[in-house]
Amino acid sequence: MKRYPSRASHETQRGPVLLVWILVLLFAGLMSVPFLVPHCGFFSLFGIVPLLMMERIVSLSGMRRGWIYHYSAFVLWNAATTFWVCNATAGGGLFAIFANAFQMSVIFGLFRFSKKFFRGILPYVFLAATWIAWERVYFDAQISWPWLVLGNSFARSIECIQWYEFTGQLGGSLWIWVSNLMIFGIMVALSDGRWAFRWNIKAKIASVAGLLIVIAGPLVASKVMYENYEETSDPMEVLILQPNIGPYNKFRAMSQEEQNGILLSQMRNSLSDRLADTSGHMDVHEPLLVLAPETFTSDVITNNIPAGRTFRTFSSFLEDYPDVNMIFGASSYTYYDGPVAPSHTARRIRDRWYESHNSALVTDGTGRYGIYHKSRLVPAVEMTPYPAFFCKVDDLLGGVMGRCVGQEEVSLLDCRSYCHVQDSLAAPGGESVEVRRTVPVGCAVCYESVYGEYFAEYVKAGARFMTIITNDAWWKDTPGYRQHLSYASLRAIETRRDIARSANTGISAIINQRGDIVTHTSWWQPETIRGVVNLNDRETFYVRHGDITGRLASFIFVLLLLALVVRMFISR
Repeated sequence: MKRYPSRASHETQRGPVLLVWILVLLFAGLMSVPFLVPHCGFFSLFGIVPLLMMERIVSLSGMRRGWIYHYSAFVLWNAATTFWVCNATAGGGLFAIFANAFQMSVIFGLFRFSKKFFRGILPYVFLAATWIAWERVYFDAQISWPWLVLGNSFARSIECIQWYEFTGQLGGSLWIWVSNLMIFGIMVALSDGRWAFRWNIKAKIASVAGLLIVIAGPLVASKVMYENYEETSDPMEVLILQPNIGPYNKFRAMSQEEQNGILLSQMRNSLSDRLADTSGHMDVHEPLLVLAPETFTSDVITNNIPAGRTFRTFSSFLEDYPDVNMIFGASSYTYYDGPVAPSHTARRIRDRWYESHNSALVTDGTGRYGIYHKSRLVPAVEMTPYPAFFCKVDDLLGGVMGRCVGQEEVSLLDCRSYCHVQDSLAAPGGESVEVRRTVPVGCAVCYESVYGEYFAEYVKAGARFMTIITNDAWWKDTPGYRQHLSYASLRAIETRRDIARSANTGISAIINQRGDIVTHTSWWQPETIRGVVNLNDRETFYVRHGDITGRLASFIFVLLLLALVVRMFISR
């Protein structure tokens, strides 16, 4: 006789499914708020709890295909926070959303699998360690999109995470996991009766006190550090240019001469007080740095940089400003002769090979120059990952992926001032002497400012303050450019370096060593900022020792993975 499920059975099954989907939406909403709303980083301290509750309900109720729920949760979170990537490239944006969510889902699926062999708190420790280890590996992978690293949740809540100077952003990821797991543990104890019938008063007090310490302790410590941090006092002037040239007009509708004219006009209006004294008497000035945005020009050939039209234009202009240096972004090219390609990424034009770069150049009125090639490149858009294989695929597709080549290691750009002053040891009216001061500067190009440990390498190399040049208008007026700006505050805290940031269309800014945005421009307006940054020689714990949190999490992950494999064999 065929049996049909009762109405009660249908209602019971419908109940958990509805509840599970509510928890999925709640997780996506809570974890998206810190990335979209200023000063809401604390939401992430309990935002993962709904996901853990969902998983517990799915497991206890025996619901099938549980992966659908956690994968959907991660897709919704990625879509709500990074949908704006689709404005630059629809295919790339969708790939970033679904592929990043897939990786998160694999980690969560591994956690669910581990519950078959681990008991108690161990699967949850495994989940946290695996997640943080994955975040660390993600920073070095060729296909890398670490935008939603959990520690980035506090990028707009900087008073909460001044201790990032010790741990970096993955310290924030650890804080989030510990807080969420403790809250979830207390909720589980309440739901299964352990809190009421098994835990004595000491256990209850210990659990609540522990949770309060985990949540409040870092907040209080950070507040004290924020209020008592003393900015180093060694000022240097900067002039930040925001020409506001639309990224599509930049390459299609506006000539390079017109773009150069916009920048020259901004500099001329802002530097009238820096003109050389025609009488030949000059006071000693501190160097002033003019900062222009990423990929401002595309006429730089690294084989002969001084011959570039834009380079010559800027260098010639700066001859009247002896103490002024300029950093600007360029799409640059290196040419090679010969029948054999110099690398997998090289392309051929007529009888020569060339490699492209996303570069930053520094120059002054003497015509000297320095150049740095961006190393952390956007996958597919700027670089072809695993070029030995994917460049061949890209050739079959007609060359649709970017093939920029970066540097192996960071290098610095030097700002110099050359002035003549009277020699105090010589007789009055005697000969003057040349005074030169060199300030080493790090220049992170766009996407590089997302990578904390890589960013710290500039400081380890000797950068006394940092610059960031970018072009964020590809995403239009969406949360993308605001998130990108906020991540610069994390880098300032981790390294305790002032940052001057030039964004082609906004937001350009000066950020101090506490991560405060001291002054900034508007979005999509041609503006300039004339201000001061403070130089710093000290290295933070994070700069000296790197990402200890990530390394420790990776070690724990490996140990627990081995334990999982052993238990799998034992159970068989």
